[in-house]
Amino acid sequence: MKTKTLLVLATLVLGSIIVVACAPAPAPTQPPAPTAIPAQPTAVPAQPTAAPAQPTAAPAQPTAAPKPTVAPTVAPTAAPAAVGKKYKIGMLAGVTDPFYFTMQRGAMQAAADLGVELVVQVPKNWNVTDQTPMLDAMVARGDLNFLFLAPVDKDAMVAPLKKANDAGLPLITVDTFIGDGDYANGPVKFPLSFIASDNENGGEIACAALADSIGKKGKIYIQNVKRGISSTDAREDGCKAVIKAKYPDVTIAGVDYNDDDPSKAQAQVQAMLQKTPDLGGIFGTNVFSAQGAGTVVKNQGLSGKVKVVAFDATADAIANLKAGTADLVIAQKPSDMGYFAVELAMAYLNGVTSYPQHIATGYAVITRDNMNDPNISRFFYQ
Repeated sequence: MKTKTLLVLATLVLGSIIVVACAPAPAPTQPPAPTAIPAQPTAVPAQPTAAPAQPTAAPAQPTAAPKPTVAPTVAPTAAPAAVGKKYKIGMLAGVTDPFYFTMQRGAMQAAADLGVELVVQVPKNWNVTDQTPMLDAMVARGDLNFLFLAPVDKDAMVAPLKKANDAGLPLITVDTFIGDGDYANGPVKFPLSFIASDNENGGEIACAALADSIGKKGKIYIQNVKRGISSTDAREDGCKAVIKAKYPDVTIAGVDYNDDDPSKAQAQVQAMLQKTPDLGGIFGTNVFSAQGAGTVVKNQGLSGKVKVVAFDATADAIANLKAGTADLVIAQKPSDMGYFAVELAMAYLNGVTSYPQHIATGYAVITRDNMNDPNISRFFYQ
């Protein structure tokens, strides 16, 4: 019994020792360490939280990427600056006729090509009285940047044009000039340039052909507008010069001036034919002079007998050529004149200083043999 009691006591003491010995290791109560471990997961999630920040930054690139849209936005703004502001260029014609309508078409094409506005005025009659008020009105507008025109008188239009130029309107002349046409060294220097065909040479071509067509002997007659117009003066002078120099057996029976009136031209031609029944040929120096000559010759049944050389390739002149009433038509290039005028105006307005003071546009000589050639028919006035 004593032994049993001792055994129980020993067992209890041993159990207590074991309990005390194991007390430092209360593993179940140390789970706070595991509580520190979860702190890592809490830090790890912080990476995902930072990671989303990259996507947030990444979209910032697309926002910057639209810089390509900046270029288109700037380019259109710069493009008008390259072309310049919307310039307005004035055209003042000499008179209402097919020559100036064709010039206007050339100018309109250039204006469309270069992005400018064309303002056109066309006098009803060829005279200073009609043209000067139109010139003054164009200056008074105040919005024209440049003007090109065909002065109707080389002397009388100097003062009105000088006034316009002094008001700040730069200008050039087309088809006709003022002064002597030498704007570099002549008495009149303020126009920037002069665009036209060589009219004296045109008169020489016309009357050489006319003299040849009548067998280099006989009488010819010049139908002109009036003295004082640079272009038609030069054609008359060229005609007289070539006849004097090369055709001793051809005489000039007379010269009449019709004031650019086709009815007056017809009356004068009729009178000349009555006075000179053996007249061999007529040179019409411009649209209405040639029209008057052709109409009378055709109406009197003299087509082919009285030769006609027409200056300016109007529909009427071409029809007379085709019908045998006219033998030769000389076409200027008014469309080229109008186009070059707008081009030169734009060059000047954009700062170009090296421009020619005379631009020659040349001629096309039209006969029944070549009138159907597209390279020739393109110069018919429209």
